[in-house]
Amino acid sequence: MSTLYESTLRSLPLLGRGKVRDNYAVGNDKLLIVTTDRLSAFDVIMGEPIPDKGRVLNQMANFWFDKLKDIVPNHLTGVAPESVVAPDEVEQVKGRGVVVKKLEPILVEAVVRGYLAGSGWKDYQATGAICGVELPPGLQNAQKLPEPIFTPAAKAEMGHHDENITYNEMERRIGTELSATIRDISIRLYKEAADFAATRGIIIADTKFEFGLDNHGKLYLMDEALTADSSRFWPADEYKVGTNPPSFDKQFVRDWLETQPWKKEPPAPKLPGDVIAKTADKYREALERLTGQQLV
Repeated sequence: MSTLYESTLRSLPLLGRGKVRDNYAVGNDKLLIVTTDRLSAFDVIMGEPIPDKGRVLNQMANFWFDKLKDIVPNHLTGVAPESVVAPDEVEQVKGRGVVVKKLEPILVEAVVRGYLAGSGWKDYQATGAICGVELPPGLQNAQKLPEPIFTPAAKAEMGHHDENITYNEMERRIGTELSATIRDISIRLYKEAADFAATRGIIIADTKFEFGLDNHGKLYLMDEALTADSSRFWPADEYKVGTNPPSFDKQFVRDWLETQPWKKEPPAPKLPGDVIAKTADKYREALERLTGQQLV
């Protein structure tokens, strides 16, 4: 099957559907996560799937989970997703499913920014800071920061925007010690990934990580890591300070939506075929350029 907009597994209990991922229970201690081809822009899920997107995201996340496992353990169990579903459901999970540890999610997104972009650029223009982190005056859009900064965000309910918060607010929500651990690990993950991506001609402008705790309070990296959905990737050869570099993600969709008479609320306008095709190409290109792997 070339696209999967929504999984329909009957052999496992459905726990819920996110913007992109469908989650199923595997016993009491594991989950099956199926990465679909859904795409959300401006926190609204589009009505059309992006071919191969789910498999690209899954392969890219697994690449990074393996590459960064010495910094922090991750939620992967190594159990084959094909082994936990009925035979007639294997095609739905092939290349896009992972069996993971069931964790208690920490409801704060760990955002690391190495460059001034997106909401961070808007925040800086207004306040000279991002999420309360003071920055030098006179920086330009897309400029590299002196050092990567940690700017947490509070997880929002489905359909709402995640909210940038200060580090002090993060400490208030989850505690001083856990906040410091997550901050330090997140910056290490970003630096190692950014150094590797640079060798592949790609700049990782910013990214977000999600973490969870097991029953013993041990911290794990979970959800996804350093994919084109959770990160801003720029081609180094087209990077120029002061302008928004093209990115390897859903920018084609966002740009097209900005031209539509739409209030950024469901239902989204129907995506034209050329926008879908260009977006699919960008996701595949990101995987190949970053990892050196073809889509399996």
